[in-house]
Amino acid sequence: MNRLAHAAVALGWLLAQPALAAEGTEAPNGAAVTVLTAAKSCFSDIVDVSGILVPKEEIAIRPDRPGLKVADVLVDAGETVTAGQILARLTTPDGGTLQIQSTTAGLVSASTAVIGAVASGKGEALFSIIARSEFDFIGQVPTASLPKLKIDQMVRIRVIGAGEMDGRVRRVASTVEPNSQLGQVTISITSPRRLMSNAYARAMIKTGESCGIAVPLTAILYGTGATVVQIVRRQRVEARRVEVGLMSGGRVEIREGLNEGDVVVARAGALLREGDPVRPVQAEVGK
Repeated sequence: MNRLAHAAVALGWLLAQPALAAEGTEAPNGAAVTVLTAAKSCFSDIVDVSGILVPKEEIAIRPDRPGLKVADVLVDAGETVTAGQILARLTTPDGGTLQIQSTTAGLVSASTAVIGAVASGKGEALFSIIARSEFDFIGQVPTASLPKLKIDQMVRIRVIGAGEMDGRVRRVASTVEPNSQLGQVTISITSPRRLMSNAYARAMIKTGESCGIAVPLTAILYGTGATVVQIVRRQRVEARRVEVGLMSGGRVEIREGLNEGDVVVARAGALLREGDPVRPVQAEVGK
């Protein structure tokens, strides 16, 4: 009887081992989820601005006396001229000739000069020249972003048809448009490339930097009551309320609620609930 009793006890102990192991880890009963380790990263605070290019200074060229006629036109709109360059020749009432010269180097933005047309000092300008071919970028900024902008901040601008170029904040509006709640920012452009008036452009203005815990945007659950990140602890799901900050490249700054090294569910979802057992699978680098 003693042997049978010992055998029964031993058998019962062996049968209990899988149950005890499952109770300790519960991994075999949980769904496989992809996880990653929360790590620190730095985010740039960028103000994104849309707008157009306008001439920084436009100079009208016209004769200083009436009764003249255009005899010869030497430049057209779109050409670059130097200071003192002859733009057109006019005839005077007594048969003389008068030369019209550019008062500045720059880009001829418009010309009304036509051979035989009358020209005078009070009429329409014969030529309009963008002084030194310099343009400003005029953009509209949301009210909340205006206080972040400062004079002389460096700017990276992408102009449609001309590519990327550098700029610098020259003026920030002190008021906003009441209906749109947008304020105006003026940015000086530095570029040797030929630009065009009213060309569309976008500017990226870096106004600061913040370093903290970073997770993918897919790891964030936005709810009506709170913003949540799901982590795995002892192979069970836990929901952490977090405060999010800056975003960049599909990643989000977590200002509060996570610690470096926390194991985060890479793709949070409503199918995972607090306390659910899971089998964490580490995400591949670069995925």
